[in-house]
Amino acid sequence: MEKVIAGKSVNVDAEGYLTDMDQWNEDIAKELAGESNIELTPRHFEVLNYLRDQQRKDVALSIRSVGNSGVVDIKEFYQLFPKGPLKLSSKFAGIPKPKSCI
Repeated sequence: MEKVIAGKSVNVDAEGYLTDMDQWNEDIAKELAGESNIELTPRHFEVLNYLRDQQRKDVALSIRSVGNSGVVDIKEFYQLFPKGPLKLSSKFAGIPKPKSCI
């Protein structure tokens, strides 16, 4: 379905995840994060860009794999994206919800 986020019309699934990662931009990420009361910092964007890069490589993501990436450890991952770090960060990064997320 189509939704306007940050003034841009994008395609999302039933849970609000972008279905085309090429429609993503930082303003969309900021608006999605704002809906979860998270203000994105440059540190957040380091993680989001890492996730987007992994998605392009078709790498299966999990909290453990992100925590072992060298980009962010698991503790900081939870601090940056409380209440579901992989689920939230994937949504903000404009990539599909990882299969490891419920």
